[in-house]
Amino acid sequence: MAAIRIRIGTRKSVMALAQTEEIARRLTAAVPGLEVEIVKFETSGDSDQTSKLLQHGGKGGAFVAEIRKAVVSGELQAAMHSLKDMPGNEDTPGLVIGATLSRDPPGDVLVLRAGVLVDDLRRSRGKGFKIGTNAVRRAAYARRLFPEVDVIHYRGAADTRVRKLDSLEMQRLPGGGAVGPADALIMARSGLQRVGFADRIAYEFSIPEMLPAVGQGIVAVECAAQDWQTRRILSAIDDAAAHQSADAEREVLWVLNGHCNSPIAGFSSIDGAQMSLTASVLDEAGGLFIEVSRSGPADRPRELGRAVGLELLAKGAAAIIERSRPV
Repeated sequence: MAAIRIRIGTRKSVMALAQTEEIARRLTAAVPGLEVEIVKFETSGDSDQTSKLLQHGGKGGAFVAEIRKAVVSGELQAAMHSLKDMPGNEDTPGLVIGATLSRDPPGDVLVLRAGVLVDDLRRSRGKGFKIGTNAVRRAAYARRLFPEVDVIHYRGAADTRVRKLDSLEMQRLPGGGAVGPADALIMARSGLQRVGFADRIAYEFSIPEMLPAVGQGIVAVECAAQDWQTRRILSAIDDAAAHQSADAEREVLWVLNGHCNSPIAGFSSIDGAQMSLTASVLDEAGGLFIEVSRSGPADRPRELGRAVGLELLAKGAAAIIERSRPV
């Protein structure tokens, strides 16, 4: 019998390749005779590490669109994405998430340059310190936790950001000039682990302190909806709990019609047959914070996500999202 071969597209970053190689290992172990080819893409978000992601159409345009196009055209059978990079307010017709890996630790952490202590940040309320992040959500939470901190625009792959922090490198700005150097970075724990920098974690935010991005810690594999052979292959490595969480959290994004600049967070957990979901919308400038928590059957995740999203809208989330929408 001829071997089955699938081509999986991925970004070239150290973290993206580590995630895709993990998918390949799991697939070849689960499906005898399967051959997996990893195809590397240089996305616009990777080649331009100065501009804000909005200039590339948000995370979707920067990290997802080019690889998705190759799946739609048949050049690839599948694409690897960090779920948090997949736009939640838009779908690509003809594509589905064929598998999600079991969720990595979903939280955010602080990485500090030499000589900076977490206690210093706390005591000073952040005054005199610069925290680097490109995420509006992280910036909003950072200002809640350290009200006097200076949050600066900070781009780059996970390992690149740590290198820039350690070398006191200035971050170039889209319109010219530079900011920095940063004293600390807020990053995803799972990303640091993937690139071998877990030892740099100085402090781990609890979920209530800093609600993660929707889908953070989940690796998703996308494929063509009508490619039943690939869907069958991917189903062999699909983690049901992670998939249910992905469906619930992304439904919140869909209901809110969130865009790439929206300060939206969401996280779900499963206990037996029940799922709990918390989501928030933050007004970074005005300090307004709306949060909703609900529970429901784990096997009806989209219904739970829809209920949470609608309650957020009822509490005024739409106005916050519109204020943050790019002109």
